[in-house]
Amino acid sequence: MSKIEVDAIDKQSGSTLTLGGSGTAVTLACGATQTGFGRTGTVNWQTTPKTGNFTAVNGEGYFCNTTSGAIIMTMPSGSAGAIVSIQDYNKTFDSNSLTITPASGQKINGGTADGELIISTEGQGLTFVYVDSTVGWKTVHENEFITGGSDFIIATGGTESTSGNCKIHTFTGPGTFTVSQIATVCAPTNNVVSYMVVAGGGGAGSKSTGIGSGAGGGGGAGGFREDKSPVTPYTASPLDGAGAITVTATSFPITVGGGGARDVGCNTGATVGTQGITSTFSTISSAGGAGGGGAGFPTGGTGGTGGSGGGGGGADTPGGAGTGNSPSTSPAQGTNGGASNARNGGAGGGATAAGAAGNPSNPGIGGAGGAGATTNISGSPVAYAGGGSGGAYCHPSTGSAGTGGGGTGGFKPATNATDGTTNRGGGGGGSGGGPNQGGPGLGGNGGSGVVIIRYKFQ
Repeated sequence: MSKIEVDAIDKQSGSTLTLGGSGTAVTLACGATQTGFGRTGTVNWQTTPKTGNFTAVNGEGYFCNTTSGAIIMTMPSGSAGAIVSIQDYNKTFDSNSLTITPASGQKINGGTADGELIISTEGQGLTFVYVDSTVGWKTVHENEFITGGSDFIIATGGTESTSGNCKIHTFTGPGTFTVSQIATVCAPTNNVVSYMVVAGGGGAGSKSTGIGSGAGGGGGAGGFREDKSPVTPYTASPLDGAGAITVTATSFPITVGGGGARDVGCNTGATVGTQGITSTFSTISSAGGAGGGGAGFPTGGTGGTGGSGGGGGGADTPGGAGTGNSPSTSPAQGTNGGASNARNGGAGGGATAAGAAGNPSNPGIGGAGGAGATTNISGSPVAYAGGGSGGAYCHPSTGSAGTGGGGTGGFKPATNATDGTTNRGGGGGGSGGGPNQGGPGLGGNGGSGVVIIRYKFQ
């Protein structure tokens, strides 16, 4: 028996050959070959993620991190049985792709020589084995680890963003909030979500065709409702406390209400702008903002009833204030509008403050729109649901719009007002008015609403 055989063989029993003992490494001499043991279709994974272009090595697997930009991986020169694997490191292939390039003259999956393979599927992983010159590198395994393991809520829908350990879903139109997994750690507390539901704002009153009519009333803001989960830290609005919602693994239809249309104006003054549309999430509904009263001749329209009330339309006989928080909720989803005063339009109510009455001074101005509510649920402070200001009669300015997307009222000479802000639920501004002016004097349309959902995801 040679010295090599003595060193290599520790024990031989029957047909079983044991090399070395426990904790002993077996090393082949330089130039020696082996058969019957070694690689069996697996790779050695390199645990330092690749963040830039690189050349792969036979027998290795790579975690590719494309967070900062696309990556190109060049395959090694293939020989029969060579193997390479890749895996999306942090589910970013859909944003920045991984391009796989074969060695010169070789193929991938039977494509053209030197043809590239671009991977742009989130969470994808692939294993390639080099077969022969006909197919080149062949995909033998594929996976998509999109969601991965999680102890927290996993959900989709709307426009998604993050703030710290919280995920935020913003719906600016109808959609579906789909929960595919609920939290298993600290349940049920971690399954209570924060939310804000804002309805569409009301359309404002316009100047009538009568030459002596006053200014239009501002539209009321859309209803505002919010509830902050105990595990999602942010500064909520003063209206926090609409009621906890604990989600389950199901789909929740989302309705985002559109803004109401402005009043078209007529001689009777009895018309009112259109109420905004309701927004909903789960058991929570916010009512659309009320329409502002039209500027009548000789009677002004009374503001409508809704999430926040509409302002009264100006006329020789002034229009009354509209009622807010209808239907009633606790905390209140809105406030009342302001009455017109003489021929100056009253303002629409906002989420946290009522609309002001028209100013009776001569010449007077329209009432200031009621203030909305400010919340950080989206990750930064934003005001929503402001009332539209009333229009001014025979004055070159008018009251200010309510913070939170309210529209600004019109003024002399019978100018058009501005619309409530889109996806803020603001009421439209009331039209301006003046003596011996037949128009245009159009009120503003209400702004559409929004639904935002926030929860802990890690």
